[in-house]
Amino acid sequence: MPDSIDYSRKPVLILGASGFIGSRVAAALERSPVYRPIAASRRSMVRVDATNLQSVLGALRDVDCVINCVAGKESTMVRATQVLCEAARSLPPRRIVHLSSMAVYGAATGTVTEDHVPVAPISGYGRAKIACEEIVGRYVSDGGDAVILRPTCVFGPGSTQWTTRLARLLQAGRLGDLGTVGDGCCNLAFIDDLVAAIVSALDAPEISGRIFNISSPAALTWNQFLMAFGKALHATPIRRIPARMVKIETKLLAPFRRVGSKVIKAPWTVAITPSLTALFQQDIWVDSAAARSALWLAQTPPDQMIAAVIRDDRIKKERALS
Repeated sequence: MPDSIDYSRKPVLILGASGFIGSRVAAALERSPVYRPIAASRRSMVRVDATNLQSVLGALRDVDCVINCVAGKESTMVRATQVLCEAARSLPPRRIVHLSSMAVYGAATGTVTEDHVPVAPISGYGRAKIACEEIVGRYVSDGGDAVILRPTCVFGPGSTQWTTRLARLLQAGRLGDLGTVGDGCCNLAFIDDLVAAIVSALDAPEISGRIFNISSPAALTWNQFLMAFGKALHATPIRRIPARMVKIETKLLAPFRRVGSKVIKAPWTVAITPSLTALFQQDIWVDSAAARSALWLAQTPPDQMIAAVIRDDRIKKERALS
């Protein structure tokens, strides 16, 4: 209703607002006394085709800031970023907050700060995110104001990739103690912490053109996290998964499970992909000290992240079906 709109609040356009992160950002801004969210996607009330220049130009009018949460196909993400930056040159918002990913670091190992160069091999998703960052970087070089956030694995209620998927695999006994396969560093970004950092980035001073890692500072392995998550889900006893079984899952069964997932949504169709097991083994620790300083990034401990997920009705339904 128009009468309920508070026009004293700064209007913030959220591209990709129907997605997991975008919808949580929209909800947070709706509760804010400072910002007024304009939630835009192809499925929302404010319909915007992020890959269409005229559509984005129309959405940018009288907007204070833009948050780019567009996800999907690699080509879609790159095109949407190109269109946004092109439109912003004509109708510049005060600031663009662009969501990237830790995938830009590729196979890097050790402690990784924002100036770390990518290490091959880099996934197609990672290459697309690098291309998007380069587009945003050129926009900043041309005089625009933009900030890039690189979240790690975004965990929390509603995350299909890093919460529901792992919960299903744990409950099916297909994940557990992975031995050496799970000894890599577990880099998690709690959804509430990420959303708070995005909101902080809208007005934080002297950060234009900067890039920030968004991750929990907790030092734990994937084995430790999977064991804790499995116990919280009551997916016990936690199985020890032999390395041979992990290879069978990734090399032989994953393609069949992915085909099956297109027909039916069931725990047996959730694939353990080679990229997932590579991440479980990767000895990479993503340093988010810069975001904790400049964006006041919160530091929710892993046990509290897991507790928030266990309280969520969606996970309760998953547990009931298992």
